[in-house]
Amino acid sequence: MTKIEPRFEDGGPIVIAGLRERYTPETQGDIPSLWKRLAPHLGRIPGQVDHVAYGVVSNMEGADGGFDYMAGVEVSQAGALADGFVSLAIPAHRYAVFVHGGHVATMKDTIAAIWNEWLPASGYQTSTMPGLLERYGEGFNPGTGLGDIEVWVPVQK
Repeated sequence: MTKIEPRFEDGGPIVIAGLRERYTPETQGDIPSLWKRLAPHLGRIPGQVDHVAYGVVSNMEGADGGFDYMAGVEVSQAGALADGFVSLAIPAHRYAVFVHGGHVATMKDTIAAIWNEWLPASGYQTSTMPGLLERYGEGFNPGTGLGDIEVWVPVQK
């Protein structure tokens, strides 16, 4: 496997609004359907800040290996949201930022390399909120599943 190395960034507090579901290792393949449900709302979410989307992984504790996954966008404040939408305030963190160079479908491989290879050797520990952020920048093409994807892992020494 190619050795992955991050850059480090200080991220301020942000509020993400979107759709959230609970997944297990057996059901995580259903995450793309959450993004398909969100897609018609992109650019029309009240207070949306820019054209960057986030996948937020949280609540990873539990014997079943389950986690909450939220597909959303940054908003200026948690205001009135459409039915089914939730908001999540993420505090300021120091992040290890990893570029994902492949197709979005192979994101699990990048995350596994971070968790199983980089993190144990790094001397860093992760925060629990969020567990990690997938950042889909303005150069991400949802039609091809390629371009401008990063994984942001909150870290502390």
